[in-house]
Amino acid sequence: MAGNPKFGKRIRSLREEKKMVDPSFSLRKFAEKVGVSATFMRKLEDGEFDPPRAEKIIKMAELLGIDADELLALAGKTDPELDEIIRNEPKAMADLLRKARDSGLTAADLDRITRNMKRKS
Repeated sequence: MAGNPKFGKRIRSLREEKKMVDPSFSLRKFAEKVGVSATFMRKLEDGEFDPPRAEKIIKMAELLGIDADELLALAGKTDPELDEIIRNEPKAMADLLRKARDSGLTAADLDRITRNMKRKS
């Protein structure tokens, strides 16, 4: 495994921050909650192992209280739910994403659009 030092460092930083106020965020206990071995988690945090599959990363994000998509992106992965959404409407979703990119929409623009869509649903 090639490893992803940036991802591992971020996980360690977030976990250690949580551990300062909650001892259940020790490496061993955190690994157990995520569903991986402590050895795997140590090597992941050391940047020796590649990030696990998306479902495990989503669990890590949930436990650490951060946005799963940010961790997934750092790991070079996407939420499997997004893959399904794209597979169900491949042309429309691809066109939407490309148009958003090509229009130069910022993160703030996209956030505003998303909030408007949530209000309408």
